[in-house]
Amino acid sequence: MKLAELIVSPAPGGSIFKPYVIAEAGVNHEGSMDIARRLIDEAAAAGAQAVKFQTYKAATLASRDSPAYWDTSKEPTQSQYELFRRHDKFWKDEFEVLKRHCDGAGVAFLSTPFDVESAIFLNELMDVYKIASSDITNKPFIEFLCDFGKPILLSTGASHLHEIAEAAAWIEAKGNPLALLHCVLNYPTEDRNAGLGMIPALQRHFPQHCIGYSDHTLPGDMKVLEIAALLGARILEKHFTHDKSLPGNDHYHAMDQADLRRFWVNMERALTLVGPLRICAFASEEPARRNARRSLVTARPVLAGARITREDVIWKRPAHGISPRDIESVIGMAARMDLEEDTVLQWSHVE
Repeated sequence: MKLAELIVSPAPGGSIFKPYVIAEAGVNHEGSMDIARRLIDEAAAAGAQAVKFQTYKAATLASRDSPAYWDTSKEPTQSQYELFRRHDKFWKDEFEVLKRHCDGAGVAFLSTPFDVESAIFLNELMDVYKIASSDITNKPFIEFLCDFGKPILLSTGASHLHEIAEAAAWIEAKGNPLALLHCVLNYPTEDRNAGLGMIPALQRHFPQHCIGYSDHTLPGDMKVLEIAALLGARILEKHFTHDKSLPGNDHYHAMDQADLRRFWVNMERALTLVGPLRICAFASEEPARRNARRSLVTARPVLAGARITREDVIWKRPAHGISPRDIESVIGMAARMDLEEDTVLQWSHVE
């Protein structure tokens, strides 16, 4: 299913679905088109359905006095402006090339715009707009993006419920389909702060919208994404890199292709274990239904014509005869024939 279709028609309850995975390449290309293409190829090979970049110019994104909000022991740059200036070289021409490369790799192209100019040229390259958590209170920009008439992915990091509801109302007023991605704006997010319980909470508060998760925890065993999917996240987004050992920026908390492959192995097993969210007996249990359940059985000989009493019957395996659930119906009926002790009663035995 395409991402736009998933946002427009979120699936009803009743099953845990295979999630739609967005590999967030962001600016982990470090300004190299060769690395950007490599990120697309590796994400596609590992099973991502989309690869997302970030499109901005430092001068329109952050003032020169913009302090860091990330772990400066991992990324020592103290100024947002200085960090963004190092990674803002890709623009319209580069993203058009990357869009074509995504098409060739069989994955959807996405990029988060952080200004009006990039939003305009990205409109021709993608079917869905992503709005970063940092713009959840940016009403004029949200409304500007909505005017393109496309589905919206909105991350909810660092937000209270009333702020999410307010932003959702702006988007709903424009009529755009909306997916809300639970997110925690810590880079990296400690496992104890992942807050995955917010995924079902978002489902309760916004049942009309598709719910997902944008992850900033360290990849580890990839259980965080797996649990998020099991809690109902239909869309998963996580930073992606070709080399987790690289210093700075978003490499240190990103997954690589080995991590993504590990996630899919775990996810397929989890989906097999969970199965449908409904009560039923499996076909594989039919032998147990027939042989491990019980039937009414004569506790002593019963002569033909005698009325069955409570003392005449007990219950034993297998369930090839009259079920114990029907004991009240059997008591008082007459035996059609002589019945030996330990006879599994059939309806043909009584009248």
